[in-house]
Amino acid sequence: MWLSVGDRNLHPGGAQSRSRPTDRGTTVRTSVRGALAAFVALAVILGVVTSASADQHTPFPTKAQVNAAAAAVAKKAGDVASIQAELVAADNRLQIAGDRAGAAAEAYNGAVWELSRAKAATAAAAAAAAAAQAKVTAQRANIAALVVQTYQDGSELNGVTALMGAQSPSDVMNRWGAMDSVSSSMQAHFDAYTALNALAKVAKDRAATALQAQHALTVIAAARRNAAASAAAGAQSEANAIAVQRTKLIAQLAAAQKISVALASQRQTALEQIARQHAAAAARARALAAAKAAAAAAAAAAAHANGGNDSPPPYVPPSYGPTAPIASSAAVARAIAFAKAQLGKPYVWAGAGPDVWDCSGLTMVAWEHGGIYLPHFAAAQYAEITHIGVTDLRPGDLVFWGPTPDTIEHVAMYLGNGMIIQAPHTGAWVDIESMYGWEAPTFFGRP
Repeated sequence: MWLSVGDRNLHPGGAQSRSRPTDRGTTVRTSVRGALAAFVALAVILGVVTSASADQHTPFPTKAQVNAAAAAVAKKAGDVASIQAELVAADNRLQIAGDRAGAAAEAYNGAVWELSRAKAATAAAAAAAAAAQAKVTAQRANIAALVVQTYQDGSELNGVTALMGAQSPSDVMNRWGAMDSVSSSMQAHFDAYTALNALAKVAKDRAATALQAQHALTVIAAARRNAAASAAAGAQSEANAIAVQRTKLIAQLAAAQKISVALASQRQTALEQIARQHAAAAARARALAAAKAAAAAAAAAAAHANGGNDSPPPYVPPSYGPTAPIASSAAVARAIAFAKAQLGKPYVWAGAGPDVWDCSGLTMVAWEHGGIYLPHFAAAQYAEITHIGVTDLRPGDLVFWGPTPDTIEHVAMYLGNGMIIQAPHTGAWVDIESMYGWEAPTFFGRP
């Protein structure tokens, strides 16, 4: 065995090889090097022997060591799974808090919309009451004038003068006719006055009722505004807390997986995106299956109503009630372009631009650019557009979430291929995602 030390080759036993000392100094230096080399070689040999001796005692890991290693791996896997579960739970809490705040914001939008209608109704009722009162006043003036005229003519036009001053029977009849005409005119004026006075009272009562309704809705709107503000503040606080928790969890995840925090964050984000995509695909499949089942049930019911005849009944276009004119393709393009220009702007409840948006504010202003005017309230938007089915969706249509048309809580604009653009909730920004990203939408409409 040969070991190399410096620029000399030495045998383990310490003998010098290929050296020819030329003087005493060189011989001394060579001897020292030989001694050092021998010491190093001896240490290496002793280490090998010691290691071999140890290996002879424990030639492979013990069962306890294997179990301990397996337990450590299992613990790390359990830690990773636990952390990932906490991340999913945090994401769900954020979504729920955002949805709650969004629902409160739309409730406030609804109160504002109802209040605006109440104010218009109050103004109309007040105007009607004023007009009715003006007619009563005018009729009262007519009656007063007629009374004065009758009084002034009373000395000449009475029963005695009708008989005494008449020149002929026909003259008597003419005088009696004039008297009767005056009496009838007076009665007619009194009848009209009575009717107009009653109508004025009704109009006045309606105006008072409308004003009371307006005051009540003002109180409701204020309460809903406070509720929306509180829900938004709670959602933002939850978002902040979850952001801190998420940062800590990702750091723990990185430690458990022995990777960098940046890599763990990227990986977790990608995994969550994949999970959302899978959930969206599953929700979309369920929605389409439900639509097909509903269509099949409707077809079966129609066939039964048709006397069991298998031939399909004649097509009858659906009736959707009040609708706005269908927008042109150019109008749709303008609405979509405006909505896309808002990407990345924050959600703020009751926001209607230009730098902040809520869900119905975004769809309202986007469609204003398409020439269609909608209320700043999701449920009212649905009520004012043409209702369609999920299979009829095309870009520019609106999709809604809520248990009933009157309790719609969220609206977004459809872009095609199952994607929507929306102002999601507190703590989020205008974005594009699958309309099945959280829950399947329940109602669909076309401006």
